[in-house]
Amino acid sequence: MANAMTGEASVSFPAFSGVMATDGSRPALILRWALALVMFPHGAQKLLGWWGGYGLNDTLDFFVQSMGLPLGLAWLVVLIEFFAPLALALGLLTRPAALGIGAIMVGAVATVHWPHGFFMNWAGNQAGEGLEYHLLVLAIAAALVWTGGGKYSLDRRWATELEG
Repeated sequence: MANAMTGEASVSFPAFSGVMATDGSRPALILRWALALVMFPHGAQKLLGWWGGYGLNDTLDFFVQSMGLPLGLAWLVVLIEFFAPLALALGLLTRPAALGIGAIMVGAVATVHWPHGFFMNWAGNQAGEGLEYHLLVLAIAAALVWTGGGKYSLDRRWATELEG
């Protein structure tokens, strides 16, 4: 496509810019940073062993041996849970990052948390954790898939540039 004013050729990526399109809303910024802040420590536990986590090898062993996940899916869970919060913090590919986190939460509820009911295990009297935390994460992830990254996101900046 040529620019009518300058005659210069311009390249448009409508599908890619659509994934990145967002407005400058502050609520999306708040949701993005909150989800990044809450999810990053979980990913760092799994990948790096920080904050009392098991680290990559033991996490993969647990997912494959105890939970029966295929190794590729176990890797994908760890990588999404570590890198998606970093992307969210920057507002980079917000929709795919939030979708990945949402998928992990659906998987966690389906494979682990559903039998333990709604509530978290605050008193330590349940066999495991309920699903209330996961529902909140799913709601935030869904909102970000819908709205995009909002204010101060790289998505917003780059989508504007891609649209020309």
